[in-house]
Amino acid sequence: MTTIAMTLPKKTSQLLTTLTGAARADAALALIMRDYAHYKLAEIEAALQTYEKKYGMSFAAYRQRWETQETDADYTYEAEQDYLEWEGLITRRARLEESLAWLP
Repeated sequence: MTTIAMTLPKKTSQLLTTLTGAARADAALALIMRDYAHYKLAEIEAALQTYEKKYGMSFAAYRQRWETQETDADYTYEAEQDYLEWEGLITRRARLEESLAWLP
């Protein structure tokens, strides 16, 4: 793992430790990053549930239907936009979950 030094303004360092209760700014920053990742994952899960409810299936099932061209309704502008957004949410979720693996 590569380590880089980072200088924080004193007020920022104090705020980090005050917000988290951590003794050191680096530990506080890791806690805040972890909490933010969990917050974003919750937002993503809510958005994914919206798409799953709208289409009545998981993204994997929708992707299969999309690729087999089962219905013309999947090729409307709205459906295509939904597909791209849904796929992006799946990708973003995977990246956040990977990032959480190395956070303390």
